[in-house]
Amino acid sequence: MQKHLAWSKPGELVFDPFSGRGTTVFEAVLNDRRAAACDTNPVAACVSRAKVNAPPIDALLARLNELQRLPIAHYEKVDKTDFFLLCFHEETYDELMHLRVNLDWQNDPVDCFLAAASLGLLHGESHRSPRYFSNRMPRTISTKPDYSVRWWTKNNCLPPRRDVFELLRTEIDYRYVTPPPSNSGRVLHIDAREASAQFPEYKGEVALVITSPPYLDTTNFAEDQWLRLWFLGGAERPNSSLGVDDRYIRREEYWGFLREVWAGMADMMRSEARVIVRMGGSKLNYDETTEGLEKSLLLGLGKKVSLVEKRVSDITGGQLRSFRPNAAGTKVEYDYHFAIS
Repeated sequence: MQKHLAWSKPGELVFDPFSGRGTTVFEAVLNDRRAAACDTNPVAACVSRAKVNAPPIDALLARLNELQRLPIAHYEKVDKTDFFLLCFHEETYDELMHLRVNLDWQNDPVDCFLAAASLGLLHGESHRSPRYFSNRMPRTISTKPDYSVRWWTKNNCLPPRRDVFELLRTEIDYRYVTPPPSNSGRVLHIDAREASAQFPEYKGEVALVITSPPYLDTTNFAEDQWLRLWFLGGAERPNSSLGVDDRYIRREEYWGFLREVWAGMADMMRSEARVIVRMGGSKLNYDETTEGLEKSLLLGLGKKVSLVEKRVSDITGGQLRSFRPNAAGTKVEYDYHFAIS
C-alpha cells in the first residue's frame, strides 16, 4: 500500500470504489492524504467508515454506558431452525439485539464505530478465545444456519455466555492503544456507479484510485457475511437477495459492469491521475484480464489510459483456502498500474 500511495502527495484525494475492509482509505488518512470510498455492502461500508472516522474514546465509552443503562428486553428468537438458540447464549443474544435495535450506525459516527467493533467480535473460534460472542464459528465467514446447527449438535457445542458490553470496552481499549488518525475520510454506502453523483464535492479531485473489484465468479461476500449483515439490520437467514451485488459469472457482463463503474466515477478524476487495480478470478487468464481491464478503463473514463506496470502474484493464504485447503478457487492475482490523462 505504501508504494502505491507514493503516486499521490499529502493532501491529495485517494478514492476506492470497492472499499471492502477499508484498507485503502485507512492507509490514505494515516499518510496525510484525503480519502473517500464507497461500497454496496453494509458491512464493508460500516467497517470502512469506522476506520476513517474514529470518535474520541470518551464518547464511545459514554455511549456504551448509556446503552447499557437502557432497559434490555428479552427477544424471542425468530429463526425456526434453532440457529440463534445455539449460536448465542440467551443473555448474550438479548444484549446483541439491544445494540442491533438501538445503534444508528448509518448516521452516527459513534454508533458506527460501536457497530463495527461488534461485527469484529460477533463470531469466531470462541473455544480458543474469550473475545467472540458466538458459539464456535470461523471468524472470517458466517457458516450457513443449517450446517451450523448440525455441526454444533453433532459436536455437543453450546454457546458461551459473553458480556457484550464488557467485551466491547476491552476491544475499544485495545483499539485505542495507538491513537486513531488525526484526519478523517468519507465513506458512503452506495453503488460505485453512482460515485460522481454522490460525491459532487470531489469533482475533478481524485489523484489516485487504489481498488480491488469483486473477482469474476468467486465466493459471494454478501453470502459469506450474512450474520454480520443480520446484525446491521438484515434478514435472519441468508437468502437469494444477498447475492444481488452485481457479482457476474459471465465475462461479457463482468467487463460491462466494470466499464460502468469507471464511467460512474469519471467526473471525480483529475486530468492527470493514477489507477492501481488488483484483480483475480478463476475464469480469467493474465492476457484476458489485462486486455479487459484496460479496455473497460478506456471506455469508462473516456480518457487516455497507459499501462505503466503489471505483475502476477500467488495467493498464499486467503479465506477460501483457510477452510477448504483443496479448493480450486482463484490461485493468483494480477496487479496493474495505469496512468490516466
